[in-house]
Amino acid sequence: MTWRTWTTFWLLCLLWGIPYFFIKLALVELSPACVAWSRITLGALVLVPIAWRRGVLLPTLRHKGAIVAFAVTELVVPFSLISLGESWISSSLAGVLIAAVPLTVVIIAPLFGVREHMSARRLFGLVVGLAGVVVLLGVDTISSAQQWAGVACMVGAIVGYAVGPLVVQRYLSGVDELGSLAASLLVASIILAPVALWTAPHTIPSPLVLTSVAILGLFCTALALLLYFYLIHAAGAARASVVAYISPAIAAVLGIFVLQEQFGIGIAAGLAIILAGSWLGTGGVKQSPDSP
Repeated sequence: MTWRTWTTFWLLCLLWGIPYFFIKLALVELSPACVAWSRITLGALVLVPIAWRRGVLLPTLRHKGAIVAFAVTELVVPFSLISLGESWISSSLAGVLIAAVPLTVVIIAPLFGVREHMSARRLFGLVVGLAGVVVLLGVDTISSAQQWAGVACMVGAIVGYAVGPLVVQRYLSGVDELGSLAASLLVASIILAPVALWTAPHTIPSPLVLTSVAILGLFCTALALLLYFYLIHAAGAARASVVAYISPAIAAVLGIFVLQEQFGIGIAAGLAIILAGSWLGTGGVKQSPDSP
């Protein structure tokens, strides 16, 4: 990868490591739907006018199906489920669970016509990653029905995050990134608006909550997704999803040292095993010649 791609990668790791912390802060006064809708809508308000002025928004209408699919799988479903899940589990655990995204991408990629060689190393990586998830959820981590509900939400978010980049790689590879992202944010905002308005607070949130939402919308959504589109096109969906290697560590650090969340042996061991499995499962990925 070029220096520009590496810079994008590390910046994206930071931008997608901090959302779990700010989501936790925003949930103090906002519903999960409001948190998801607010960050998506703020991102749309920033990027849609830019895409319109550059003339790249309308051409994306030729790809309506793919845009809607990406909006639902990468935005509506994960953003909503992560916010809901963090109502029951810690931000650090939520961030660590997202580390399973690269493995999920490898597993479901063939369903999207993205055929990649499954070597013995990659197969072993998938097994190791699965073992990491078992350790993560089975050792001093989950102890109540509500926490299991939070984990279920994160599993749904993981699947959405895995499908999203594959939709981009398979169906939006020749479409302008800014136009696709702006259109997807607009669609996602419209889909979530009814639930967000129904659960909206009756008073203006505190400055801390408003600041958290602003950071989520401007940096963790608008800027981060734009960088993600670039990274998918530059390095492929599997390698782009490797951002999930680093971002969980950032989420864990913020949760432990700022929010005073517990970080037991189960989370630490599970994270290490999942990351090892992801590295083995996605390292050295080479797409077959007929992959898009």
